[in-house]
Parts: sequence; C-alpha cells; structure tokens
Amino acid sequence: MEKKFSHLSPSGEPQMVDVGEKKVTKRIAIAESRVVLDEAILDRLENDEIHTKKGPVFQTAIIAGIMAAKKTSELIPLCHPLGLDKCDVEIEIDEDRSVRIRCTAAVEGKTGIEMEALTGASIAALTIYDMCKGFSHNIRIVETKLLEKRGGKSDYATP
Repeated sequence: MEKKFSHLSPSGEPQMVDVGEKKVTKRIAIAESRVVLDEAILDRLENDEIHTKKGPVFQTAIIAGIMAAKKTSELIPLCHPLGLDKCDVEIEIDEDRSVRIRCTAAVEGKTGIEMEALTGASIAALTIYDMCKGFSHNIRIVETKLLEKRGGKSDYATP
C-alpha cells in the first residue's frame, strides 16, 4: 500500500483529516524532551528543584506542559481539538545531569494523541529555558521525540 500524507487533499491542498467514520478507542501517547543545562544552573538544584525569582522551575514547567497539551489544536493548525482524559508531565535529572521531560497524554477518541504529548514535552522544555536563561543562555533543548503511542490504527514504540 502506497503511503501518503493524510493532511493533503488529492489536489495537494492542506486539509483536516475526516475522522467521522473512525471508531472511538483508548489512545495513549508518551513523548520526551531533553534539556541540557549549564553547570551554573545545575549548581542551584536543591531537592530536585531549581528555584528562581520567577518561582520553582520544574513545577512551573509541569503546569506549562499540561496547559500546552490542552491547547495543541490551537497551536498546530490541522490537529483536531481533543478533550484530554489524562495528561502527566514528569521531570527528572539523568545521571549525565540532563533534564528529561516525559509527557503522557490519553484520550478516548477517534484520533491520536501524540501531538498533545509532543506539545506538552516541548513547552515544558521551553519553560525551563525561559526560567533559567537569567543564569545562563548556555541551555540546549537537544531532542523531542515520540516514545510510544497506543490505540487507533497502529501502535508505535521507539526502537
């Protein structure tokens, strides 16, 4: 079967995918972003949190990630609006001292949830950058990727 872009009409114009005939299924997606912080920022880490004049960095990033996931269809033009059943954002410091952000989103719906998980992880990473840039601009968001999606037509897991 030939693969095609689902968001293009037969004439090549952008279109929103028609999900009217799809079955409602439980859909879950997990996405991850990774942020590398400067040592000057990491030196401020206390009890798994960085405190700045703007407030607690990771707690704020978690809230921002959840808010962003809920607004994905407002940010990405052809995404369907979804009422999330669940959205969790977890942040941890790895052994290599990079920050891992994992966003899990779930919905009972006719279309996937991976864009919501990716948006949540991305915005949490950008929030960390915003809140820490006063200490150093030597901050890198090094990757954002889909780790897993279940439900719907096909499942996926990062190899």
